[in-house]
Amino acid sequence: MNLRERTRSWLQPIYFLGQNTVTLAGAVITTSTALTTVAFWFYEIFLPGPPHPYIGILFFLIFPGIFVLGLLLILLGILLRLRSLRASGKLPKTFPAIDLHLPVVRHTFEWVALATVLNLLITGTASYRGVQYMETQNFCGATCHVVMQPEYTAYQNSPHSRVDCVACHIGPGATWFVRSKLSGLKQVYAVAFHTYPRPIPSPVQNLRPAQATCEQCHWPQRFTGDKFLVNTSYKDDEKNTPQTDVFLMKVGGRTWQGSLGIHGHHLADGVRIRYVSTDAERQTIPVVDYTDEKGKTTEFVSTDTKPTKEQLDKGDHRVMDCVDCHNRPTHTFDLPENGVDKQMSIGRISPDLPYIKKKAVEVLKVNYTTREIARQSITGEITRFYQTNYPEIDRARRSDVQQAGQEVANIYLRNIFPDMHVTWGTHPNNLGHNDSPGCFRCHDGNHTSTDGQTITNDCSACHQILASGEEHPKVLRDLGLK
Repeated sequence: MNLRERTRSWLQPIYFLGQNTVTLAGAVITTSTALTTVAFWFYEIFLPGPPHPYIGILFFLIFPGIFVLGLLLILLGILLRLRSLRASGKLPKTFPAIDLHLPVVRHTFEWVALATVLNLLITGTASYRGVQYMETQNFCGATCHVVMQPEYTAYQNSPHSRVDCVACHIGPGATWFVRSKLSGLKQVYAVAFHTYPRPIPSPVQNLRPAQATCEQCHWPQRFTGDKFLVNTSYKDDEKNTPQTDVFLMKVGGRTWQGSLGIHGHHLADGVRIRYVSTDAERQTIPVVDYTDEKGKTTEFVSTDTKPTKEQLDKGDHRVMDCVDCHNRPTHTFDLPENGVDKQMSIGRISPDLPYIKKKAVEVLKVNYTTREIARQSITGEITRFYQTNYPEIDRARRSDVQQAGQEVANIYLRNIFPDMHVTWGTHPNNLGHNDSPGCFRCHDGNHTSTDGQTITNDCSACHQILASGEEHPKVLRDLGLK
């Protein structure tokens, strides 16, 4: 039997058995879904993206599933008809011949062959696009909009706002991709049935080590030099008197002189730090083990925090990672004072408006029931304050007053999310030690070893203070920066 005869004998039963309602319904579903999906792809190519994040889920995830369902119905209809004919004894021993010389039959098979090829292309492309879509910022941040609104808002206002979410949360390689998708199934269930915690717990448990994510761009062992840092804040007096701190941060690794900076001490080659935290937020650290470059390990135990052996055994035992200090590298939330200072220092809130610092912080700390009420109340309170107390300024600088009110409202909207129980200080930032314990979780002067060593809390170990709370720092004038 030649190839043509074998093909004909294989197609005859499919052609005969495929003439049933289920198979035809599957063909209709498959064809209609395919055409709709292709039409959307053309829309996406020639128009600026999906108008709503859920449309992406529909066309990249749900429709491909319906498409495959249609294909399965085609096969199911054939199997059901085969079973029915066998049971009734009506299954022909020889299936009706397919006369390819007949134009109708020949064209039917040509269309079936073409549709099969297109189906394979559509399924493969849709699967790829589905995976690709699940890795976009739109999917990660906007699809689960209530759940991820706080984190997505912080991300959009961060230095990493142009870095894909998956670059940090998944990283390269198939293993962590699969793990993330399996974890995502639980998250989808939690979102669908509203069983997710409020707020979302931080830090993220079982996060991939920073060496495979952060260090794709940042390499601590090659950090060199010191960082010159100028931070301006404002008093809450009428003139909003500026007070500037100037630091020289010793952030580098090893220098040519052999000394180590912050990253060198904590993450130098051969150095390893282990610690035990006894709370879920990793803010209480009673035990630290430090292994130096020579392999010597020293245990430092807090004299303040005295957990029981059971608490230590149940605690979180970790090898120190980048995210233990940089725990909010992208999703940073401000406190009211810091948020106002930032906007005043860049001129979004005019420091020339009397008492703007004091009034802004005051209205930000009010407990509003909804974000919309907060926005209206904050802008209204700022406007009324100047209309009542400084009417001349309100008339002469109304645009500055209105902008100040809007910017103060924006500070609130970037940091407070009542639906997710996120308020001021919900997520502490461990970088530094002004707003939360941060560095002082270990560098508190109370972590000592049995041989009398202490984890230092000397300010000069991490930074040199060049100016502190000065209105016009001399060091900035000397450097030509003022």
